[in-house]
Amino acid sequence: MVKELYSTFARCKTQIHHFSFMKYLLHFTLVLFVSVFTFAQETKQVLFLGNSYTQAHNLPVLVSEMAASTGDELIFDSHTPGGFRFMNHVSNATSLSKISDRDWDFVVLQEQSQLPSFPLPQVQQNVFPYAEQLTELIRANNPCTIPVFFNTWGRKNGDQQNCPNFPTLCTYEGMDDLLQERYRTMAEDNFALIAPVAAVWRHIRANHPDFELYTSDGSHPSLLGSMAAAYTFYTIIFQKNPQNVSYTQSLTDQQAQILKNTVHDVVFQHLEQWFIGEHDNFAHFTTTFHETSGIQFNPSFPFSNNFTWDFGDGNSSHQLQPIHQFSAEGTYLVTLTVNTCDDTFTYTIPVQVSNLATQESPISAIKVYPNPAKDILYIDQVNANYIRIVDSAGKVVHAAFSTQSGNTLVHCAHLPAGLYHLIMVEGDKRHRVSFLKK
Repeated sequence: MVKELYSTFARCKTQIHHFSFMKYLLHFTLVLFVSVFTFAQETKQVLFLGNSYTQAHNLPVLVSEMAASTGDELIFDSHTPGGFRFMNHVSNATSLSKISDRDWDFVVLQEQSQLPSFPLPQVQQNVFPYAEQLTELIRANNPCTIPVFFNTWGRKNGDQQNCPNFPTLCTYEGMDDLLQERYRTMAEDNFALIAPVAAVWRHIRANHPDFELYTSDGSHPSLLGSMAAAYTFYTIIFQKNPQNVSYTQSLTDQQAQILKNTVHDVVFQHLEQWFIGEHDNFAHFTTTFHETSGIQFNPSFPFSNNFTWDFGDGNSSHQLQPIHQFSAEGTYLVTLTVNTCDDTFTYTIPVQVSNLATQESPISAIKVYPNPAKDILYIDQVNANYIRIVDSAGKVVHAAFSTQSGNTLVHCAHLPAGLYHLIMVEGDKRHRVSFLKK
């Protein structure tokens, strides 16, 4: 809009020759510019629950200063005792009191730095259940609050304390891969966003090895590390370009610009990879096929009574979970519109109807093996319209595909070791399956 205003101004300049008119037009343009800038300002209320990683360099304050530098406002509170785990926050009176203190826009959840990278049975017992309990408590206080998982990083040289019993943790890459995988699982299972600080750090480590992200303990963040995290949180919370942030704390201009460019490339350009537009869309829904009655549409956030379904065939419904019978085969764009949380949300997906049935297979039925993979990854029981692979930074990577005995083979020997995600679309279903490349 600002560019359009200046373009209009330039055109008018060639046509108007009276100086007084020019002064008036300039004044009018500047007033409109100020109005546009003011309109763009946003205020977000955010609670941070974590431990010393969030406490380091007072991360919430850094994010608040960044927001202020762009004309936005972050109202925040935090509870970050050293070493605290999700299981501690679930039963801690202060944490519970802060959750219920106000109707937060976001609540940030940061687990103890090592726990999510432990062997899966331990994580399933000591991490996942408490992540679920916290998100339930957050939504019980205000269903419009969006949980955000703070995806922390692998230690500088791996987790040497637990390396002897779990060799995957012996390196930074091994520990970091597991942390990214487990935080993504928590975000998927609890319909939350990810603040992908680990992905940002990995990009910095690979491209700017002279940047010291850690303190001397090889675990906690240096100021550079906390600033990288803060730019990431600013981008996730406000969904704005971090390159527009002028706050740099005590970093050099070059250091700050590199951090902002990294967050722009890893986070801002791939917001959908961190579930923005999906897990913060209160019109999101899924489908269930019923052989005799048709297709049932299920809202992911059934706390509003103001639903409008458009089935794309001329029919609509205001029911919470309508079941619709399509009269002909084809692909229909089904849209849900929801008025809730002081806003209007819409979500549209294509629903393919063939033989009056959706072409889909449950995600639980898709088998991907071996995982971790070395040279070839096998996918069976999938009939995808397309498959793509993205790396931990959300960038599409290239790999050859072939078929063998009905299975899809992904040839991944050329891929660097790390965490990857298979994105598979089957009809109106979009599946994501993570795998590790050895």
